Amino acid sequence: MAVRNASAVWKGSLKEGQGSMKLGSGAFEGAFTFASRFEEGQGTNPEELVGAAQAGCFSMFLAAKLTDAGFVPTQIRTRATVYLREGPRISLIELETEAEVPNIDEKTFQEKVEFSKKNCPISLALTGPELRVNARLVR
Repeated sequence: MAVRNASAVWKGSLKEGQGSMKLGSGAFEGAFTFASRFEEGQGTNPEELVGAAQAGCFSMFLAAKLTDAGFVPTQIRTRATVYLREGPRISLIELETEAEVPNIDEKTFQEKVEFSKKNCPISLALTGPELRVNARLVR
């Protein structure tokens, strides 16, 4: 299986410093600061990257489980909201998913959603925070 990497550099103190995060593939590099992480400042933050990883992993895993069951999805759209609370710690990751899946019934769809929520690799890696998924089958 694949091995992936990413890197980060931080310069200075917590509140006055600044940093950057970069994916090993070079597909993304972004600046981050105390304000972009804990307030509403410009730049990215680790929690956004966790959210993107969770949304992408869940969507792909759900597609695999649906396909295995004979229901090839047309499209799966997932938005992640990551809640950073006191500590600081991630207390909740919430996924909003809309999936276009021809010929599937709601019960089977929700079973595949629940299995994917619990078993996609990023979910397994992030066993600490609660993960909620609100999934809607669209036609």
